[in-house]
Amino acid sequence: MRGRGKRKLVDSGQESPLDFAVQSRDRNTLTMVRAALDRGDCVLAYQPVMQAVAPQTVAFYEGLIRILDETGRVIPAREFMGAVETQELGREIDCAALRAGLRALNTNPTLRLSINMSARSIGYPKWKQVLNRGLAADDRIAERLILEITESSAMQMPELVTTFMGELQERGITFALDDFGAGYTAFRYLREFYFDIVKIDGQFVRNVHADPNNQVLMEALISIASHFDMFTVAETVESGEEAAWLSQAGIDCLQGYFYGAPSLTPPWMADARGKAASR
Repeated sequence: MRGRGKRKLVDSGQESPLDFAVQSRDRNTLTMVRAALDRGDCVLAYQPVMQAVAPQTVAFYEGLIRILDETGRVIPAREFMGAVETQELGREIDCAALRAGLRALNTNPTLRLSINMSARSIGYPKWKQVLNRGLAADDRIAERLILEITESSAMQMPELVTTFMGELQERGITFALDDFGAGYTAFRYLREFYFDIVKIDGQFVRNVHADPNNQVLMEALISIASHFDMFTVAETVESGEEAAWLSQAGIDCLQGYFYGAPSLTPPWMADARGKAASR
């Protein structure tokens, strides 16, 4: 009878070769990330967020953390962000992003910048130390700093997030709810959060000019944000048609590859290097 003599490749309760390979890769990636943080090999990539009513005008930039390996190549965030979300390594990444953002704000007095953080970093003493040290250098920086917290992260500890936001908003810091709509927010919390900005998730932006379902959802999300006096940003805008529809629908700002990919050399850095080279 066929199959009777076949051996099992993996005994019950043991890892498969594929699982072992994936776990080994993840461990190696996390080791590289830890080493990069120890070396200080972390930089920000800057992506512009454009005003819908004046699409050539930058409202602010988002600073996205990039971690480099020993050769200077970027370690893709998708390979480690999910694994570090609940670990101290994730808090260290948030500290590195905040430190780089505060440094950029300090050196460029015209810059307005958003930095991502997890709600889990709220109670992390080192993160608060980085913030206080940066604001102590120039307390006007707070008015140009935007902290982005993902919807899914905020929903895990809404009461803590509310208290945290209230304290820092008094210091002039702005808060953005990232990926709005993706995590199915309990809308009752919107009354308590008082986010200044909501960034509408890209899944509702994709092909919105031709997709009636996305049009209905986008109009509803814009209406909810407007009701709570929240500034709206559409994420992942990739075409002129999407941008035109969103502008007509009343979105405040637009962000995506249509306007520019995240860059390690934003305009102000390129200008500074050009001036230095011409001397």
